[in-house]
Amino acid sequence: MIETVIKNKILLRLSEILQEQANAIIEANRLDAEAHPDMDDALRDRLKVDGKKIAAMSESLIKVAELEDPEGKILYEYTRPDGLTIENRSVPFGTILIIYESRPDVTIEAAATAFKAGNRILLKGGKESSHTNMFLTELWRQALSENGVDVSFVEYLNLSREETQRLIRNNIRKVDLIIPRGGDNLIRFVTENTSIPLIISGRGNNFLYVDDDCDFDMAVRIILNGKSRLSVCNALDKVLINENLPDIGLKTKCLVAALAGRDISSFGDKSVVAFDGRITEDDSEDILFEEFLSAKVFFTLVSGVQEAIEKINAYSGGHSAVIVTHNAQKAAFFMQEVDCAAVYHNASTRFTDGGQFGAGAEIAISTQKLHFRGPIGAAQLVTNKWYVFGDGHIRE
Repeated sequence: MIETVIKNKILLRLSEILQEQANAIIEANRLDAEAHPDMDDALRDRLKVDGKKIAAMSESLIKVAELEDPEGKILYEYTRPDGLTIENRSVPFGTILIIYESRPDVTIEAAATAFKAGNRILLKGGKESSHTNMFLTELWRQALSENGVDVSFVEYLNLSREETQRLIRNNIRKVDLIIPRGGDNLIRFVTENTSIPLIISGRGNNFLYVDDDCDFDMAVRIILNGKSRLSVCNALDKVLINENLPDIGLKTKCLVAALAGRDISSFGDKSVVAFDGRITEDDSEDILFEEFLSAKVFFTLVSGVQEAIEKINAYSGGHSAVIVTHNAQKAAFFMQEVDCAAVYHNASTRFTDGGQFGAGAEIAISTQKLHFRGPIGAAQLVTNKWYVFGDGHIRE
């Protein structure tokens, strides 16, 4: 067990090293971008590391260092009448394998989250970000080494697809937990081919419901903010509009115009296309399941909050959902009944993030219900163990 003060010294030192090596990080990232010129806009956005991204990574390390150490906490204690003392304590999972696409900041923030909880972490990023990821891992090793800690606590796996699949199937590295952060194909492969416990960092496909009793200007601001980044899992994809919204045609036209002003395309089913000629009709059910990761929003009408809930529960990724309404009773009903990791009243889905929720950083956003849901920070990367202290006690 690494002492909390040492963990925090490493995290703070790494924060300094990132700033010291900012130019070298950006150069490594440039090599990745040049090696993969055919990336789509979403992938390129996730790959890009600039001064702002480095500053954010550096700040996240400081915030994780400031968090309470979740390792070694006494969760429960009991002393039997015969003097046998029993404690339940939080302990690390052990070794965590995270598989992720692009996103070099995951190399810093995911590892920091796991490390603060006392875990070793194996990082397997996508080939498109290999230069950046391997350089960032070397900076991790520098911070660990300077503080006398085994550098293998953070390790980057420069493996082929076949080698990664073999690791998942055969667990040759004695992994205790896998976190796949990627598309449906990756998650499906890992789920079907391993006996190792998983935390699924699922897709977004987030919905927002515009109630008939709402501040529509607020709804527009929240929707636009939901599309402020396109490549992230907390981006907004679907907007459900109450069919009884006053002046619904004019308001929908204003919303479409606002999105068009941000170069965001509007799609919708036959219930909404008559409101504005810029709405492209798509009546397929498939589009309701789709996570766009692009400059695209889909609209449809619903009869009220109950139908909105039913659509979200049927089609969303279980990530985040929003209701925009003045009616507190409707909001409470919506937030209770929608089956998503994060539910919002009059706020943007873009807040679903470990740093925004006060966790400093996150290793993933879980869309499953066990063992935890939503942003996974250091506090959630522990399990528990029973410690029993006796003096020759036997059970009669």
